[in-house]
Amino acid sequence: MKTVTNVFDLRSTLGAWREKGQRIAFVPTMGALHAGHLALVDHARKSAGKVVVSIFVNPTQFGPGEDFERYPRDLEADAEKLRDAGVDLLFAPPVDVIYPPGFATTVHVAGVSEGMEGARRPGHFDGVATVVARLLCLVLPDVAVFGQKDAQQCAVVMRLVADLGLPVEVRVAPTVREADGLALSSRNAYLTAAERTAAPALFRALLVAQLVHELGEKKPEKVLKAFRLALETEPLISLDSADLVDAATMRPVEKIDRSVLLAAAVKLGRTRLIDNVVFGG
Repeated sequence: MKTVTNVFDLRSTLGAWREKGQRIAFVPTMGALHAGHLALVDHARKSAGKVVVSIFVNPTQFGPGEDFERYPRDLEADAEKLRDAGVDLLFAPPVDVIYPPGFATTVHVAGVSEGMEGARRPGHFDGVATVVARLLCLVLPDVAVFGQKDAQQCAVVMRLVADLGLPVEVRVAPTVREADGLALSSRNAYLTAAERTAAPALFRALLVAQLVHELGEKKPEKVLKAFRLALETEPLISLDSADLVDAATMRPVEKIDRSVLLAAAVKLGRTRLIDNVVFGG
């Protein structure tokens, strides 16, 4: 595996591959890699002859008081995992490569970015959209792979790619979970032993809500109530947010008569975890 940190070396390597007719798949990450990221890499490897992974902790998507400074970083360990996973190129740029002096562009994706996490974390999805647009323009992959756990982010990226006419196929891979259902996340490392034991209650509550719908309930407020009641059985978890929206538009629905996304965020101590399920339709 080759590692590059600047645009010249990145484009030189990619250009040589393209001259040989190689398809390129891209997985953007913020590092602190776990089995969920490696599942995205595996999906990418099955989609193209060459796989590029970026590691960049993007400062513009963190708001005041969020965990940018303490976000886990271990480039050497991450590189070893990627090497073992068969990645061809690691792009690990410093901040001034992604945002060089004078950088003055912000990408705002209206609609899908404005509710849910976008409303609670102002500027977050502008930061996401801007860095993803920048990375896609630098790498110009044939395929880019993202994870379903960040469902609203996936919707933002797909809208961005469609609106800007970027020549990349966006693929969304399923959420990877521990045996007890907890969605893999870099932030799981923050959990204490007791919090880690409690954390799977989030996914269990999501499944309860899904089951209530499958048993015939069409009213979003009753499905959300079932989710909240199930979550309340775990005292260490406090609900931060719960949204039931159209799975494509990220807009609230009045009746579950189409594919919907139930997305939730919870707090365990200082740690905020997210998860979601898609059902209906």
